Amino acid sequence: MDIAYIPSPSHGVVHLGPIPLRGYAFCIIIGVFVAVWLGNKRWIARGGRPGTVADIAVWAVPFGLVGGRLYHVITDYELYFSDGRDWVDAFKVWQGGLGIWGAIALGAVGAWIGCRRRGIPLPAWADALAPGIVFAQAIGRWGNWFNQELYGKATNVPWALHITSSTDGRVPGYYHPTFLYESLWCIGVGFLVIWADRRFTLGHGRAFALYVAAYCVGRGWIEYMRVDDAHHILGLRLNDWTAMVVFLLAVIYIVVSARLRPGREEVVEPDGDTPDGDAVALDKKSDTKSDTKSDSKADDEAAETTDKKSDGKKSDGKKLDDKKPDAKTDSESDEPAQSVEPAESEEPVEPEESVEAARGEAESAKKV
Repeated sequence: MDIAYIPSPSHGVVHLGPIPLRGYAFCIIIGVFVAVWLGNKRWIARGGRPGTVADIAVWAVPFGLVGGRLYHVITDYELYFSDGRDWVDAFKVWQGGLGIWGAIALGAVGAWIGCRRRGIPLPAWADALAPGIVFAQAIGRWGNWFNQELYGKATNVPWALHITSSTDGRVPGYYHPTFLYESLWCIGVGFLVIWADRRFTLGHGRAFALYVAAYCVGRGWIEYMRVDDAHHILGLRLNDWTAMVVFLLAVIYIVVSARLRPGREEVVEPDGDTPDGDAVALDKKSDTKSDTKSDSKADDEAAETTDKKSDGKKSDGKKLDDKKPDAKTDSESDEPAQSVEPAESEEPVEPEESVEAARGEAESAKKV
C-alpha cells in the first residue's frame, strides 16, 4: 500500500555549464546571509553600528567552516583514512559533513579576533547573533535532504522520508526525517531566544547560552533517532554525550553570569547609538555631561584663582604689618619738637632773652 512521504531529490547538484551548483552549499550560504541579516538588526537595536556584524562574520564564518569540518573528520575519521578510502575526500566539504560543535567552537575564536580588533565585547555580539545562528542551522539542515543523509529509523508515518540512493551503505526505504525534526526544533529555539531576550533583558552572553542549552536538548533526542554510523560510549552516541556536556556548561554559565553581571550591557560598541533608537537622547545626555564638566572645571579654575589672589593679599598685608612699626618710628623721629603741644595744666615757659633783661633791670636798680 502506498503511503504519504517526503520525496528525496534525485540529484543534489545542478550543473550550470561547467559550474556545479550544489544544494548543500546553497543551504549553508543562505543560512549565513540570514544569520548576518538578523544579527545586524539586533545589533543596531542594542546600540551597535550597522555593518559591524558582517565585519566580524568575515572572521567567524571561515573559522566556523574549518572547525565544523575538523570535528566531522576527527569523529568520523574511518570515512576518510580507513582501507579503501581516499583522504582527499576530507576536503570535499560540499559532499556534507560539518559538525556544529566544531563550527561553533572555532567560529567563536574567529569572532573573538574580529571583536577584539573592533573593541567590542564578544558576549554582546554573540547575544545579538544567537537567533540568527540557530535559524541558519534550520536552513542548513535542508542540505542533508539534498544529500540524502542523516535520517532516522525506518517508519511508516505520513511524513516519512523516502531514501532512494544506495551509495555509501544506504538502504532505500522510508525513514524518520531527522533533518526536518532538527530544522523545526532550531526554528523554535530561535523564537524562544528572541522572546526570552525581550522578556528578561538578557545580556553578557546569556542569550547565546540559552540558544546553546535549548539546542542541546533537541539535539539529544534527535541524535538518538539517527541510524548512521557513529562512535558509541556506554551505549550512547558520541554526539549525545557532547550535547549533555555542552548543555550543562551553558546552564552553569547562565546562572553564574546572572549573579556576577546582571542586566545587559549599556554600551556594546564605541561610538555606537543607544538601544532602540535613542541615539539623540544619548547625545543630549553626553552634551549635558560635557557642559557640566566644563562648568565644573571653570568653577574650579575660578576658585583656584580666587584662592591665589586671597593668599597674595594676605601675604601683602602681612608684609605691610611687618613694615608699619619701623615706619612709625621713623616718622616720630623726623617730627620737629615744636609740633608737640604742651598740656593745658603746664605753665608757659618764658624765653631766655626776657629773663636776662629782667635780671639787668634789677641790677641797675640796686646801683641807684
